[in-house]
Amino acid sequence: MILESLQNTLWCEKLHPLFKQVFDYIKSTDFSTFPEGKKDLGNDVSISIMNLTCKPKSEAVIETHDKYIDIQLPLFGVEKIGWKSRGELQEESIPYDEEKDITFYIDHPTAYTKVYPGQFVIYFPSDGHAPGIGQGTIRKAVIKIPVNI
Repeated sequence: MILESLQNTLWCEKLHPLFKQVFDYIKSTDFSTFPEGKKDLGNDVSISIMNLTCKPKSEAVIETHDKYIDIQLPLFGVEKIGWKSRGELQEESIPYDEEKDITFYIDHPTAYTKVYPGQFVIYFPSDGHAPGIGQGTIRKAVIKIPVNI
């Protein structure tokens, strides 16, 4: 997991061949007028814009992905996201869905991070994450980047 400012992406852009393309897109897009929903960005990269009602920690569910890396960024509002190393996750609640590339767990996060507008967080397949914790409604973007290209 990486938490960083959108003003400091240069070092992250070197971690994956598609990260520079993604960060250039994020920095050049006005998300205030971007419609809710999913958009294909090419190279098997997609972005989903969503408005979601946050939930308390007790209702947060840990998820992992096998084929995609998530870059998540709040556009409006503050989101708290739980984290636990995938290697420490012990009990699946919903087995892996290959079509949706997601597994859900009963485990509880061992750490929590607040993510503010202007920041982003990257979750790799080794990161269990429980998004959507907080109060009220937030608007966020989730970019899916293939692990293997």
